[in-house]
Amino acid sequence: MTAKTNNPTEKLADRELVITRVFDAPRSLVFKAWTEPERIKQWWGPRGFTTLSCEIDRRPGGAWRVRSQSPEGREYVAQGVFREIVEPERIVFTYAWVEAEGKPGHETLVKVTFVEQSGKTLLTFRQGVFESITSRDEHEEGWSSAFDLLVEYLAKA
Repeated sequence: MTAKTNNPTEKLADRELVITRVFDAPRSLVFKAWTEPERIKQWWGPRGFTTLSCEIDRRPGGAWRVRSQSPEGREYVAQGVFREIVEPERIVFTYAWVEAEGKPGHETLVKVTFVEQSGKTLLTFRQGVFESITSRDEHEEGWSSAFDLLVEYLAKA
């Protein structure tokens, strides 16, 4: 995980991540890929990572937790709480890495919207506010790789 920075030149907006992608799959399927554990396990995390477990209580106030393993064998755990679920339009949840001591790290808020576009899905992903631009960039790299895996999963689903 990234060391904290208190750089006064970093603006709040600079520490937010926005990714927009069009998936060649119906909105209902893309939504399910984000909310059903067996589907999430097929694409979650950067390429080369393996999702070991995924637990989801799919309701506002419900917790989620994903445990992954890097190609080098290191385990990572991400967790949070759903704030909003409007099927098949929107998901809002908190996101934090579980640190080595078992305590949650810095928490961000994730908002994912799904818009139907002629049988395809326009997904807009927003996450923030990160502790630093470096942390935002690391997450952008990880999510972009995961979204590439989601494309591959959706093509087979």
